[in-house]
Amino acid sequence: MHLFSGRTPGNCQISINKCCLLNVGKNSHGIVVSIGGSTLPVVTHTRDLGIIVSSDLSPSLHVTDIVSKAHMRAGLILRTFMSRDIHLLKRAFLVYVRPIVENNSVIWSTYTARDIDAVESVQRRFTKRLPTLSNMSYNDRLSCFYSILF
Repeated sequence: MHLFSGRTPGNCQISINKCCLLNVGKNSHGIVVSIGGSTLPVVTHTRDLGIIVSSDLSPSLHVTDIVSKAHMRAGLILRTFMSRDIHLLKRAFLVYVRPIVENNSVIWSTYTARDIDAVESVQRRFTKRLPTLSNMSYNDRLSCFYSILF
């Protein structure tokens, strides 16, 4: 199937190198799509508007990606800040880590226990590494963490 020559009706150019074909579902339909003579690669997942979309429409790949980024950012906060002031670290977590996890969460909303645990692990690990909360259970750490005023 040939779509068009590489220019849209509004005479805008399409970056063919950034295009791909994502088959949604279990069956591969064997359709070959080309734009301007270039055949589009068939992929199992792709990033669209910052969200990783897989062929089975599961949010697991996206959750794994954002959890990894959030863990790195939380670790960076704990390594970079010399102060162990709980108020400062809480504010840094809320400003720099939580937006990573919450960004577009309505679209990729998790529904499997594995994905939910992965998202919660970011907060669980961060609160475990705080000096005054490290010896408490997770529920107690959350109560203390969110009861702290700025």
